[in-house]
Amino acid sequence: MTTLVIAEHNTVKLNDATAKTVTAATKIGADVHVLVVGSGVDAVAEAASKIDGVAKVIVADDAIYAHPLAENLAALVVGMAGSYDAIVSPATTIGKNFMPRVAALLDVAQISEIQGVVSADTFERPIYAGNAVQTVKSKDAKKVITVRTTAFAAAGQGGSAAIEKVAAGDQPGLSEWVSENLTKSDRPELTSAKIIISGGRGMQSGDNFHMLDSIADKLGAAVGASRAAVDAGFVPNDYQVGQTGKVVAPELYIAVGISGAIQHLAGMKDSKVIVAINKDEEAPIFQVADFGLVADLFTAVPELDAELGKLGL
Repeated sequence: MTTLVIAEHNTVKLNDATAKTVTAATKIGADVHVLVVGSGVDAVAEAASKIDGVAKVIVADDAIYAHPLAENLAALVVGMAGSYDAIVSPATTIGKNFMPRVAALLDVAQISEIQGVVSADTFERPIYAGNAVQTVKSKDAKKVITVRTTAFAAAGQGGSAAIEKVAAGDQPGLSEWVSENLTKSDRPELTSAKIIISGGRGMQSGDNFHMLDSIADKLGAAVGASRAAVDAGFVPNDYQVGQTGKVVAPELYIAVGISGAIQHLAGMKDSKVIVAINKDEEAPIFQVADFGLVADLFTAVPELDAELGKLGL
């Protein structure tokens, strides 16, 4: 059984989600190939070739893939699908965008956000906002799967896979790239950060999020937010952690002024250590927190910032 993993990258660097997806893929099939799609992606392909468990890296390097349009990606992947029993991608924004199109074009059911592999055709995935785990067995000849990467460890870096280049696929012409507006930050990405400090509705305003920025800078952390804070306009939506935002599993997650709605818990409850600061001692966040502080965040957060400063951070 051969599995094709679609690499996630930013043209320059391979996303850690790819190595985690390879770990899942090796549990599905013996041979794992990685497809790197983009423009000027030689460095990414080289990095992919070093991932343990990868037998071959396939590179589609063309100007039409300079931006990851779902229609172009899907056309390429579907054109290659005949050689593979399973097609796997990280359940990231990009993966969630083009993989359903791949499944539709292949006329198979997508298996979304798996967090466990029972066998080559049986998988575990969360349902009901992560409150239950569903075991799914697929009878489709080809499996189209997205992986919840927080559930898998990253594969090692001892590989030496061969790199093979392929021609670009058809360009459907159904969409075109116009522009993008990205939040620029020196902080780590939410999905790869080892420490995250998030604020909720209790922050009261976007200006108050600067208190979290100071702590994040000292800890080398990413800054996140609950959906309530995003909907209130305190921060941009790329800060959102939760069922409809980003799923994270850092080593340390600090929740400030977050009540702990089920949608938010679904996106962060797999964090190794959870710290909650909230003045409401009945807040649901305390049910999943390893450490909880019942206090006014406008007192507790400056005190935490000051203590970190005393440590020279």
